[in-house]
Amino acid sequence: MTQQRKAVALISGGLDSMLATQVILQQGIHVEGINFYTGFCVEGHTHAIRNKDQDKVKRNNALWAAEQLGIKLHIVDVIDEYKNVLINPKHGYGANLNPCLDCKVFMVNKAKQWITENDFDFIITGEVVGQRPMSQRKQTMPLVAKQSGADDLLLRPLCAKLLPPTLPEREGWVNRDALFDFHGRTRKPQFELAAQFGFTDYAQPAGGCCFLTNESYSKKLVDLWQTRGHKDYELDDIMLLKVGRHIRPKANYKLIVARDEGESRFMEGYKKVFVTLHSRSHQGPLTLVDGTPNMEDLQQAAQIVARFGQGRDAEMVDINLAQPDGTEQILHVKPLLASEIAAAWYI
Repeated sequence: MTQQRKAVALISGGLDSMLATQVILQQGIHVEGINFYTGFCVEGHTHAIRNKDQDKVKRNNALWAAEQLGIKLHIVDVIDEYKNVLINPKHGYGANLNPCLDCKVFMVNKAKQWITENDFDFIITGEVVGQRPMSQRKQTMPLVAKQSGADDLLLRPLCAKLLPPTLPEREGWVNRDALFDFHGRTRKPQFELAAQFGFTDYAQPAGGCCFLTNESYSKKLVDLWQTRGHKDYELDDIMLLKVGRHIRPKANYKLIVARDEGESRFMEGYKKVFVTLHSRSHQGPLTLVDGTPNMEDLQQAAQIVARFGQGRDAEMVDINLAQPDGTEQILHVKPLLASEIAAAWYI
C-alpha cells in the first residue's frame, strides 16, 4: 500500500493559507496546521475590548480557519524566541517595524523543527509570488527555503508552478499539475478558488493581523524602546500599546488614556502594576501612568486626564490618584484646555 504522506501547514487565519491547505488536502495528504503566537497578532482580542468594535468578528482566525478545513491546529508560543527576530532583523524592516522576511524564515524554520520531531514529511505555506513586497518576491522565496533549513521540503501550492519543483512534487507525493501559478497583488484568482472550494467567510487581507505593519503601533513601540533605553519588552508591554491614547508630556512618563468603557475595563487589570488616575467628581476614563513621574508630573497628568472626561469645562475636577499598593489621594486640578495639550505629546 502507498504510504499516506503528512504535511504541516502554516495557518495564519487568512484566505491564502486556507486555500493552500485545501489544495493539498484534496490530493489525499494528511495535513495539520501550525500557528506561531508572537504576541503581535491578537486582532480578535482588540475587537473584544473596544465598544466601537462590538459588531466586528471576535475570533482567533487561525483556529477558525482550521475548523473550516477540518484539520487539527497546533498553536506554538514563540513570544520569547521572536524577540530576537524583531529586535535584530538580519534583513531589516518593512514600511514600519515589520521584519517580514526574517519572520518568514523564523516560522518556516520552526515548522521544519516541528516536522522533524513529529515525523511529518513537508511544509505548506500560502505564499504567492509578488504578493508582499518584502517576503514574497520571487528572488526571496529561495532565500526563505535555504535560510530556514527547509530547502525543498517547503511547498507553496498557490504559486508552485512558478518555482522549481520541490521534493514532494518530484517524489510524486503531490501532483504538480494540480497546483497553481498565482502571482502579483491581485486577489481575483484566490477569490475564484475560494468560491470553488465553497469558502465564503474568511479574514480580509490588510497586511495580515500583525500589528507591526501598523504605523501608529510601530511609533508607540519605538517610543517604548527609546524611553527605556533598550529594545526588550514583555507581553504586557505590547498588549498595552494596542489600547488607549498614548500621551507623553515628558520623557520620564507617559499616560495611557482609555478611549471608551471597554478599554477602561481592560485597563483595570493593570491597577496593581501602574499608578492610575480617574475622575471622582465627573465621569471620565481610567488612565495608566507609565514611567517615573514626580508629584509635579502627576499634577500635570491629572490636568490632562480631566480634559478627557465630562469635567473638561469645569473650573476644578477631583482626580483620584491610586498607587499600585492601593493607597489613594485626591488631586484638585483645573482641566487643561485642548490648546494646552501639545500635539507633539501624542504618540
